Amino acid sequence: MVSFMKQLTRRSIAEEFALTETGAGGWQARVERSWRGWTGPHGGVIAALLIEVARAAAAEPLPVRAVDLRFLGRPTEDLLTFRVTEHAVGRSTVVLEVYADQGGNPVAGASVTLGRTVASDVADYAGAPAPRVPDPDSCAPFALPPEIVPASAHFTIRPAAGPLPLTAADEPMMCAWIGLVPELPANAATLAILADALPPAVFPTLRGPVAIPTVTLSMHLHHVPTGDLPVLVRTANASTGGGWSVDDTLIWDRDGRLLASARQTRRVLG
Repeated sequence: MVSFMKQLTRRSIAEEFALTETGAGGWQARVERSWRGWTGPHGGVIAALLIEVARAAAAEPLPVRAVDLRFLGRPTEDLLTFRVTEHAVGRSTVVLEVYADQGGNPVAGASVTLGRTVASDVADYAGAPAPRVPDPDSCAPFALPPEIVPASAHFTIRPAAGPLPLTAADEPMMCAWIGLVPELPANAATLAILADALPPAVFPTLRGPVAIPTVTLSMHLHHVPTGDLPVLVRTANASTGGGWSVDDTLIWDRDGRLLASARQTRRVLG
């Protein structure tokens, strides 16, 4: 009964961000101020909306396999408009090119790859196993100040391993159980939000915040989510130098299945 009630009260991405079709292949959405990140609308939300537009526009409801996103301008709280083009690649793969604009100015673009599930003679490999960490209920909550990052109020973050942000630690890594408020369905779009939920991975090595915005984000889906949030998110810095920083993120469900992996290229502005 509890699971059934959660399904009834759970909001969709479309409902949360007023994503609607405008006709002639166009879509629109609005990211309210409560979803603002460091410098504008939360980057993971922009990625989620691009994925949702691709899924809604696709001629066939195939699973999302990969997302390759690049930011083309700084988004604001104005209305987002989307346009999408579909390309069939063989019999099993479809690629949708999705662009987001504001007032005629480009904000972001993404290639979203959908792919049919087919039988194969190659043995399955589930991917990297989840690290051994305490369960979510055993981990104390943590939150960034909402007056600095309003979107932090939408995340339930329970650090499970590694250092905390801004503690001058030696290791550029964070690992936490993360859920959403309101709870959104566990799907590819939601995983994009969660892949961008933690601060940049160098933050544990710092003593004060620095602007490190995302320039590109790629995400690969390994398994279709079947359970509820929270999920376990681990982000680690691959390298930082010359004003650029690259983070790698892995996401597992509560059964330890690898759901998604992501990589972000960021600019270091401080």
